[in-house]
Amino acid sequence: MFNLKKLLVIALLSGSTLSYAQVTLPIAVNLQNTYTKGTRTKAGAPGKNYWQNTADYHIKVSFNPENRNLAGTVSIDYINNSPDTLHTVLFKLYPNLYKKGAIRDMPVSAHDLTDGVHIKSIGVNNQVQDSTKHRIEGTNMMLNVPLSPGQKVHFDIEYDYTLNKTSHIRTGQIDTGAFFVAYFFPRIAVYDDIDGWNEFPYLGSQEFYNDFCHFNAEITVPGNYQVWATGNLKNPEQVYNPKYVKLINQAGISDKVTDIITQADVQAADITRNNPTNTWKFEADSVTDLVFATSNHYIWKASSLVVDPKTNRRTRVDAVFNPAHKDYFEVVNYARKTVETMSYQFPKWPYPYPHETVFDGLDQMEYPMMVNDNPLENTADAIELTDHEIFHTMFPFYMGTNETKYGWMDEGWATIGEWLISPVIDHSIVDTYGVAPTENSAGIEQDVPIMTLTPQLTGISKFTDSYPKPGLGYLYVKDMLGDELFTKALHYYISQWHGKHPMPYDFFNCINTGSGINLNWFWKSWFFDNGQPNLAISKVSHQLQKYSVTISCIGTKPVPVNLTVYYNDGSMQPVHQSIACWAKGNKTTSVTFVAKKPVKQLVLGTTYDPDTDKKDNTWKP
Repeated sequence: MFNLKKLLVIALLSGSTLSYAQVTLPIAVNLQNTYTKGTRTKAGAPGKNYWQNTADYHIKVSFNPENRNLAGTVSIDYINNSPDTLHTVLFKLYPNLYKKGAIRDMPVSAHDLTDGVHIKSIGVNNQVQDSTKHRIEGTNMMLNVPLSPGQKVHFDIEYDYTLNKTSHIRTGQIDTGAFFVAYFFPRIAVYDDIDGWNEFPYLGSQEFYNDFCHFNAEITVPGNYQVWATGNLKNPEQVYNPKYVKLINQAGISDKVTDIITQADVQAADITRNNPTNTWKFEADSVTDLVFATSNHYIWKASSLVVDPKTNRRTRVDAVFNPAHKDYFEVVNYARKTVETMSYQFPKWPYPYPHETVFDGLDQMEYPMMVNDNPLENTADAIELTDHEIFHTMFPFYMGTNETKYGWMDEGWATIGEWLISPVIDHSIVDTYGVAPTENSAGIEQDVPIMTLTPQLTGISKFTDSYPKPGLGYLYVKDMLGDELFTKALHYYISQWHGKHPMPYDFFNCINTGSGINLNWFWKSWFFDNGQPNLAISKVSHQLQKYSVTISCIGTKPVPVNLTVYYNDGSMQPVHQSIACWAKGNKTTSVTFVAKKPVKQLVLGTTYDPDTDKKDNTWKP
């Protein structure tokens, strides 16, 4: 079946004119240079000269919930694997988003304005540096440290800052006894083969680009607080009383939901070791970030499942939440089903990390092994939010994409993940997230190509170009190739680039190579070109029960052909052509069907087929 399906797809696409078969994607000079340097290949795989930098982080911080002060040290062993001599090392100080006078693209409450990250001292190779050696501009800190190719350097930074209280932009206080703490340590920016240092400042809306690193974190909080974080908890016996260590271990091997912390446990106040403070130790390897959350009154439900039947490796799934939020009691089931579906159906890749913790917060944001999700009363909304944020585990965290420049390379995947997984969790859900805004804004001035860099987007395109438009593009390729061939091509991309930093062309070329089909005509029309989707039923002819329907592509953006035949008795029949029907550059295509009963009407389009003018999408006898 697989070979036959592939041959059918190739036959359909090979009917394209030679000009379409040889479409060349436009490419910027700095991206083209990666082929010249041999760091990337035009077939999509990393080149023989591909490299990326990495670091080993040892973080020791104390967090005071009373005044929200976070203070401590970060020690970093950084290696320059690039062929370049680095004359400065660029650090990211993300909490400076809340610094007085900082440039931001979203509002911050006056109560949350601070003096930013206070750098108390910087040591380089155990030598304390003069303060003139570093310069801070917004969320970027430049340190004058020359670093030759292959050279290692050790940094020790002592710092502190005040966590935000009311302007919860992905991180901050949730209530008087709960906090989600992200971006809490100075970290070295990405230096890559495309742009060198990632100099884009963090302004609040764009997301992040980080290297794959090894993290050890020691987080000290008051004795009655628990901590959840990226990575594995290394010292459960030192911070939890024995009953809860046993329950955590039980949840890690059980398919059932385990109540690790209940409301009764919180009231009994015997969960953690009875000390003034406890230090929680976490370790994570080959991840792009580390975050933590802490609370003195949240409860904890957990379950686990086998995500890789070849090795019997399990992932534990957690829901940690305020019991006052009744809707959150089901989140552990939504999360578990998401991890299961991702592992076995889409993208059909074993979930890569040991746990996924959904924490009851004030945002809708993803992190390695952690999610900061606000409570939602509507079941469908809660399911869609849960699976969307967890799907980010693959994109960007497993794949290492540059969210700052190419938001669509992760948000588009989370969007199609949400569309496909939500109905698996609840069959009544028809998730149309973003389709209407795409349809309503198509062709206006703000509607620009998906390949526009994320920091350059304005208005509605900030949303549509990152979420629904690329999501639709992925959906159309999946439909065009068929599930089996699409999965083969997607797995080729994942296997080539997980743990690395793929650029858009690496994705396009990997899907071409992995499927064995040159899809450049589609990548160009959907990701690079302007235009609007607009199909029409332009002609219907029939002889007895055999119908022939001509569909015209009036717009300049192709979409699949989905024709629904409605019969007089209320039944219906779908007729489908994938987006490949437009591969020749043709402006019309014909579909045929045999009517089983008297036809009431024909209607063009489905949920995921945006169309800017639907007046010509219905035909009646």
